[in-house]
Amino acid sequence: MASDPPVPSRPTTPRPLTEAAFRDLYRRLRGRAPEGGENRRGALHRLTPERVVAAAAEVRCGRTVSLAATVETRSAPDSPEPASHRMTAPAHGETGAPGLVFARDRFAMNVHGDVDSHLDALCHVIFDGELYGGVPASTVTPAGAGALTLDLVRDGIAGRGVLLDIPRLREVPWLDPGDQVTAEDLVAAEAAQRTAVGPGDLLFVRVGHRLRRRTLGPWDVTRARAGLHPTAMEFLAERGVSVLGSDGNSDAAPSAVAEVGFPVHVLAVNALGLHLLDWLDFEELVPHCERQARWHFLCVIAPLRLPAATGSPVNPIALL
Repeated sequence: MASDPPVPSRPTTPRPLTEAAFRDLYRRLRGRAPEGGENRRGALHRLTPERVVAAAAEVRCGRTVSLAATVETRSAPDSPEPASHRMTAPAHGETGAPGLVFARDRFAMNVHGDVDSHLDALCHVIFDGELYGGVPASTVTPAGAGALTLDLVRDGIAGRGVLLDIPRLREVPWLDPGDQVTAEDLVAAEAAQRTAVGPGDLLFVRVGHRLRRRTLGPWDVTRARAGLHPTAMEFLAERGVSVLGSDGNSDAAPSAVAEVGFPVHVLAVNALGLHLLDWLDFEELVPHCERQARWHFLCVIAPLRLPAATGSPVNPIALL
């Protein structure tokens, strides 16, 4: 007799957290952070050479897939200050000249905007006057950050990426703005996708933001966006995740904590020492994972070498 089909996970409405409850969660998670010399690399200390080698060994077909969105250069509700790109050469009429001519251009970006894919360094989030590991916020000055900067990942990040697709779990194309992903959602997605998140993994959580944006158009994500509920960060701490990425910015809006606008950023970066990847794009990756029935892959992340920076545009690559 055939078994009944699995019942899709339905969205629940997690309770908002009081400031006191959030601070208690913050203290618990901060207590899980590494101590001693390892703490300056944050959760990357779990991404050992052995785990990188194991991740590389799982490449099957050699297909590469970008997890970054196309850089936006036009103003939109979620991009009031878009990246700028302009040609600086050749000059008008120079293309028809004989001999050598170079085409040149210039690019500028608000790294921590709400549309372009980027990586958050550990110096990006200040909470109660401190950075991750109790580093004084005074190390961040107008001249640049002096500790926990992008320089920590100047050699790149490579490891086992795992994609958990929450809209797929709930049998919807995307999560609506304001929806929140719980730890129970993450566990259920693991089971549905027959995968598991483990120590040192690069965890990617799809909320369907990019598909919704392409289908319905951009909107003001500062007011409403899907993301993780703060208590979901306990799942990441228990599994020993090294990096967190999403096709949103991991935080839902409105915030589950009225007094803290970006509670997941605080818990991930400031408490747990996780580098965050915001505003990624998983829409090309998902069909490959479905065809292979494998939701893990080697992932390589190569930020720019900006030693005193708090973040960088980034183009993560999944190798399947």
